[in-house]
Amino acid sequence: MAHGWAMLAYLARGQDLVHSKLRYDDGRVTILIFQSLHQHTNVHQDSVKEKATRDHTQCIHRPIAASTCLCAGQGIRVGLIKDLLERHLSTAVTDLIDQMFREMKRLEQDANRGLPDEQVDECAISLWNWGVTKRVEESITEHERAIVRHAACILGIWCEGTEPSEGVVRRNILMAMKTGKGWIDVGEHDLASGFLDVALNKLEMLYAMLAQRSSEEADMNMHKTYVEKDLFKVLTYQAEVAFALKDFEMASQSIQRCKDMLMRQPKEAGYLAVLCYNFGVDTYEEKIYEQSSFWLSQSYEIANADKRYSPGHEMQAKVLRLLATVYMEWDCKFYQDKALTAIRMANEVHVHPAGLFLKMKILLQSSQPDEIIGIAVTEMLNHELGLDIYLNTAKLLLEHRRDFLAFDLLKMVCKHFENSPDVGKAVILHIELLLQRGKEQLARQKTEDLITGHHIGKKLSIETLNLLHLILWDCAAKSFEAKNYRESLEWYNYSLSFYAVDQFDPNFAKLQRNRASCFLNLHEFDKAKEVILEAACADRENIFTQFSLYKLAMLENNILEATKAISAMGNMAAQSRSKGLLMQESCSDADLFTMAAQIALEKGYTDVALKALECIVEQDHNTEQVFLSLRCLVRLVLSNKGTTSVDGRTNDGELILSYLNTAHKKLTESLNEGVLSHDKVSSDAHWFRKIAWNVAVQAEDSPKVMRDAFILSYQLSLFCNCDKSILVAQKSCLLMATAVNLEIARKNTDYSEQVQILTKSLNYIQLCQEIWRALQSSGDFSQDPTEVLLLLYEFEIRAKLNDPRLETVLEKVWELPRLDIKTLETIAHLSMETPSYYPSICKRALQGALTLHKKQDPLDVSMLSKCLHSLIKLSLPEGAVEVETCVQEEVWKYFQDALSIITSCDDYPEIELLWLMTRAWNTGIFQYSVKRYTDAERWCALAMRLLNHLGTLKSSYENQMVGLYSEILEQVDKAKRALPNEE
Repeated sequence: MAHGWAMLAYLARGQDLVHSKLRYDDGRVTILIFQSLHQHTNVHQDSVKEKATRDHTQCIHRPIAASTCLCAGQGIRVGLIKDLLERHLSTAVTDLIDQMFREMKRLEQDANRGLPDEQVDECAISLWNWGVTKRVEESITEHERAIVRHAACILGIWCEGTEPSEGVVRRNILMAMKTGKGWIDVGEHDLASGFLDVALNKLEMLYAMLAQRSSEEADMNMHKTYVEKDLFKVLTYQAEVAFALKDFEMASQSIQRCKDMLMRQPKEAGYLAVLCYNFGVDTYEEKIYEQSSFWLSQSYEIANADKRYSPGHEMQAKVLRLLATVYMEWDCKFYQDKALTAIRMANEVHVHPAGLFLKMKILLQSSQPDEIIGIAVTEMLNHELGLDIYLNTAKLLLEHRRDFLAFDLLKMVCKHFENSPDVGKAVILHIELLLQRGKEQLARQKTEDLITGHHIGKKLSIETLNLLHLILWDCAAKSFEAKNYRESLEWYNYSLSFYAVDQFDPNFAKLQRNRASCFLNLHEFDKAKEVILEAACADRENIFTQFSLYKLAMLENNILEATKAISAMGNMAAQSRSKGLLMQESCSDADLFTMAAQIALEKGYTDVALKALECIVEQDHNTEQVFLSLRCLVRLVLSNKGTTSVDGRTNDGELILSYLNTAHKKLTESLNEGVLSHDKVSSDAHWFRKIAWNVAVQAEDSPKVMRDAFILSYQLSLFCNCDKSILVAQKSCLLMATAVNLEIARKNTDYSEQVQILTKSLNYIQLCQEIWRALQSSGDFSQDPTEVLLLLYEFEIRAKLNDPRLETVLEKVWELPRLDIKTLETIAHLSMETPSYYPSICKRALQGALTLHKKQDPLDVSMLSKCLHSLIKLSLPEGAVEVETCVQEEVWKYFQDALSIITSCDDYPEIELLWLMTRAWNTGIFQYSVKRYTDAERWCALAMRLLNHLGTLKSSYENQMVGLYSEILEQVDKAKRALPNEE
């Protein structure tokens, strides 16, 4: 028989061990409750531990018809059970268990109970024992075991008949109780409820059977006591179910019935007290304070009723402490008397540090006077408690503004534990609290006492010393932020006092760096240098140490050393990033580089600032920091444009372009990785694209920089929110880049490079054409020359590449709605520009231009004369020996056009007139030389007519030409007379 809170009964074979959790106010403890259930010869059980998980839904127990029993039991369910008992693979077993559960649900849906069936009954027993065996082997889960119990119990009850034997009833009580408990353990309280109801009904049936066969009162009392053991158990299970289902009334009724049975079952008092305590814990955690106080009160009352079977003084004290906590958190002022009563009772039952501390909390929350609080403090000091509980009490007193009592307690604790190795914790807490209360001088005295003790052998533990260092450094940091550098240095010096002379570690280096910062701000540079060098000896491979060296170099205006320090910082930052290391101090490496750049700018060293900012970009830190640094870099270069840096770099467009290219790369990465929002990316890109445009416009002396800047501006604009203004900017960038690229190609003497440049320009044109089409659909661009420029650029490129699609471009030119003279003249020029040579295209273009010239009103005689000049020169090249008749007639027509204009207009350029006259005269002389006298006379006559229109130059040519012309006429006449007469 188990003592106290164990429940005992008898098993047919073996025992089932059932675990129930006991939870306390300061933790949860598990105890074993041995439950021995009454035996029946048909049921075999091994000792098992019950455990399961929630899975299936509720099954309602109903008896079924006999006919269904015989058919289903023998045909399907018996077969399933036999198959299950023979299976060994876990997956097959799981599937069969699930299938069996579904069959059981169908079995329960019938309206009548089955008749006794030995085969089904035997299957039920075998299935039950199989579940016990598999549980011992741990080859099925708790949930599967609950299903197996469920099925076995349903079959056992189903075939018990209308008049079952006493043995069958006892067995079915056991199975129903165990099945209900199994479902409780896996959290299926609804399913458990049905089986517990069955168990109650069967217990009533069993009691009636026992009463029927016994007439004596003694026997009846014995039977009643025997049945009540199981009844008590079922009621506790029902209380658990009701509690889990939030049915407080049902749970409390079940517990009350159990309490009424304790007179006959006194040994169950411990178990019932623990159960009520567990209910109290759960409702406390859910902050249902009223119910929690009820359950805890019930637990204390049950356990206190019979001291013999109480769970013990410690357990009683736990219950009372939790009850006091419930009252305190519920409403301390309203329930302060109940809370104080409960905690006093707890401390009387069993003194525990938690109880004394809780009492202090209740007294403080109920705003008791200092006298009463002081008595509670004295009570705590009268008990040999641990140091931590006293320190926590002091903190609690300070939280409630009981400073005098708190500091008085700390003094007494320090004195009481003066020989303890942990006394430093109390002193440090004392120092920390003094600082919090603004009593800095007292804190300093305490610190100095610790330093003195440290040097005479009273050393603090490592953990305590680290805590002290943190407090001292925090004070130093606050003074530093307040720019009280001398006071900050004093706090750091306190920390330094705990280091041995030869003690060098990273914390020592950090301390020296902080001291160096104080010296630097105090302008004590020699001391700062000494301390920084000590820090370097302790931890040179530290970015903060290098930063300190950098600050020192800048103060000494040693630019070379400062640059070396920045480079070292950059290398260290790269290494720490590649290794995935985190910064150990209060600022990141990016912050250090930012401060380094700021220091350099304040000193006027722009190139050093550039180096620091470049390190931020190179290390790929926070994306926003990178873009901010890039903006600063661009502004710095623009503001110092034309100057040369210390390391020989020229702050020109190429440097800015490198920054802009980096910005483009980072924007791409940010967008792909989702680091920045689209609006943020668009905003940054907008700023950088404007810079790129300005760089391009200003790069007049560097066509390549200009081209690259225009293209970069276009690429950056692709990140911007697309609207009409952005499209116009993109178009302009591509047009300008194409124009500059063509200029580069014209000056390039390497043919292969020229081809590459021209091919790239074609790509720009194609992109621009797409943008142009999008723009045309958004408004009226009739006055925009973009389409003409694109065609001219494309014509030039394809002409220089000897592209067969050149004619296609020319056709597009002819289709222009507003084809003008300048466009045609440009086409004519480009078609003959080296290495291009397309005279036929040139002539067509010039002819078109001539036609448009003639349509002008008034005529632009100067431009018209040049057009005719070009056409004549193209058709009648200089030094031509033989000219086809058709060509000669074409040229003659151009001369006639010119003569017509000369006759009608007075402002024909004289130099052009002279050129025409000379070309006509020379043509006539050539014809005369080959004895084409008629043609010679015609051309020379034309020249004489043109001579008449010459102004000041006429006299220079007239005498010579008149004489030669007379000779030509004579020769022409002789030639004509020498020809045979026509008949």
